[in-house]
Amino acid sequence: MADRLEALKRKLGTLESSTLSVQQCREAALTIISDTVPFAAACCTSVDPVTLLSTGSSTDDVIEAIHHQLFAYEYGHGHEDYNSYEHLIHAPLPAASLSAATEGMLSRSGRFREVLAPAGFGDELRAVLLNEGASWGYLTLFRRSGEPAFREEERLILAAIAPGLAKSIKNVALKPSLSNITAKAKGSGILILTDSLELSSSNASGIHWLAELRKLERIDMETLPRPLRAVCSRALGQSREYAASTQMKAAKVCLLMPDGLYLAIEASKLENSYGLVQLAVTMVPAKPADILPLITHAYALTTREYEVAERIIKGFSTKEMAQSLHISAYTVQDHLKSIFVKMGVNSRRELLWELVSKHS
Repeated sequence: MADRLEALKRKLGTLESSTLSVQQCREAALTIISDTVPFAAACCTSVDPVTLLSTGSSTDDVIEAIHHQLFAYEYGHGHEDYNSYEHLIHAPLPAASLSAATEGMLSRSGRFREVLAPAGFGDELRAVLLNEGASWGYLTLFRRSGEPAFREEERLILAAIAPGLAKSIKNVALKPSLSNITAKAKGSGILILTDSLELSSSNASGIHWLAELRKLERIDMETLPRPLRAVCSRALGQSREYAASTQMKAAKVCLLMPDGLYLAIEASKLENSYGLVQLAVTMVPAKPADILPLITHAYALTTREYEVAERIIKGFSTKEMAQSLHISAYTVQDHLKSIFVKMGVNSRRELLWELVSKHS
């Protein structure tokens, strides 16, 4: 097993320095993994490390047909089930099979009964792709009904390769295309969708961003892009009482487009007095405040380093930062030095370029 695992890690490691798009990176990873851990179908998903919502997936047609149901189970309210990705993030080993979790009785799982079994699938093996404590994606492998369940050895293999694959997906997902960043913002896009995620109305910018997302994922004009599906699924699962609570999880993602600009996508649930439910989705070029949490996870900034970076964006001087954070100016300088090292910059000017000007 050790030799096979090392060979697998080496192959996956080549993706990190490749010129592949994030879509191609995910597809290449699935091809490489299939030689060591056989599967009938698979899904490799990139996620926003802040909200843990999908920013894009690579999957098979047969999984695409049930993807909306899988999204409802993962992001919807009241669909708790075995091996949720959010649970696996905090598990001692961020990989698990459905057969092991249910002690061989797959029918205990609502996801199996209502989604997987009707589609002809049996066992499922999941892994969360963690890098320096942040989740950058999910990997899910499926086997057909009647095929052997995933073995413990295969679970350990996925857990072992997850950090390296997470790093590759993170680096590729945050790397602008090689072309010059000359695109101009197309304004705020607005989509209104039904509760079954069908487009009801939109503005011109909304149609533009919808087309760009479909192009990014290489999907047809009838398929709703995964980032939109993810934010809508989370918004639909939020009751009015839950939406008003402090524990509410944002129905929002921030992802890098091929032209080097970040796009912020957010969904809100609308409900009138007659019970009609709709979804309002906004798609806008991200502001520095939207990008900073993503950058924080990408470079593993501490909470205090995040607070310092946030104040740099706002134009605070060292003295003003020290006063607002109740620390000394020397401590502020120490945090700045740490941020410079982590982000590979040498000055506040370069840091501001990374945080503000580069992608916005």
